[in-house]
Amino acid sequence: MKFYDALQLDPAILKQKIAACNTGREKTYYWIAMVARSVLIVAFAIVFISLLSGVFGADNTPLAVALFCIMLGIRFVNFEYCIGDSLVTLAAALAILVLAPSAAAVVPPVFLVPLHFTAFFALLCMTAQRPEMGNGGLYSFAYIYLTGNPVVGEALVRRGLLALAGYLICGTILFIKHRDQHKTTRFHQVMRKFDLSVPVHLWQLRMALGVSLVLTAGQVFGVERFMWMGFACASLLSEYPYSGNPTTRFRQRMVGAVAGSCAFFVLYLVTPEAFHTWMGPLGGLCLGFCADYRYKTAMNCFGALMLATGIYGLQGAVLLRIVDTLLGVTFGLVFAALFHRLAGVRFLPALDSSEGA
Repeated sequence: MKFYDALQLDPAILKQKIAACNTGREKTYYWIAMVARSVLIVAFAIVFISLLSGVFGADNTPLAVALFCIMLGIRFVNFEYCIGDSLVTLAAALAILVLAPSAAAVVPPVFLVPLHFTAFFALLCMTAQRPEMGNGGLYSFAYIYLTGNPVVGEALVRRGLLALAGYLICGTILFIKHRDQHKTTRFHQVMRKFDLSVPVHLWQLRMALGVSLVLTAGQVFGVERFMWMGFACASLLSEYPYSGNPTTRFRQRMVGAVAGSCAFFVLYLVTPEAFHTWMGPLGGLCLGFCADYRYKTAMNCFGALMLATGIYGLQGAVLLRIVDTLLGVTFGLVFAALFHRLAGVRFLPALDSSEGA
């Protein structure tokens, strides 16, 4: 395998190849690829996000982060319909990511659930026809992150311009990588086939409803850093194939959040202050070696806590991370059980019979 091709592989696949190697030289080759991949991604992320933040303002850094993630994902995963419709829906998705979070910050609470549900459900329908490929988690992360970091006025105009720049970058990659795929499939054809007895469509509905409810609850009750609740809840509901019992993901998320928060706390205390600004990139670097969901969750804590420590202090940020995660996964677990019970009356028997066929 060429070194460039090895750099494109997920850490889980690289670790499988390392385990299957017969010689130390082969193992070293793939370990070097894994290290290089992680370093290059973090370095590129710093340059890309810093550049866009410098041009469009630090208050729009969250969208720069989201665009970086979308850009990485769109190289490998398309929307499962023709390139013309895909480019249109990419523009629509970015418009939702710009406008809906800012609207949610100013509308009366009574409109929050309809707004979040409509925006998030549309986002999933446009981008996540195959949830197992990761688009559901990618665009849900972007929506929740931006909802927790809304802007208004002149900053919103700059956010729109940043989204336009992101569209030109991501749209170009989408066209180059996927223009010859799904040529005969149109977006409206996909939408006409919407049926809640189909697992992916039931998953989309549950995901959109659950996330819209947890975000609304966080905003209405004034939960600090409520987007962390949203991330935790979405992590349970994004699991695919559809399952009415996400208890395994519940435990993994909590274990990862507690372990990552405690590791950050200890490392922050024992390292010099000059090192603290690098703890976010350190988490990103370590993330490049993680294949297990628990470890990924732990490493994701580093960047989040680095930003929050400047606002809430070290102890406040760590405690808030753990509490918000607990609230989010508990909400997700209860919601998944209720949704499964209600959906089972009408939709799940048909779903089960279709899977058996």
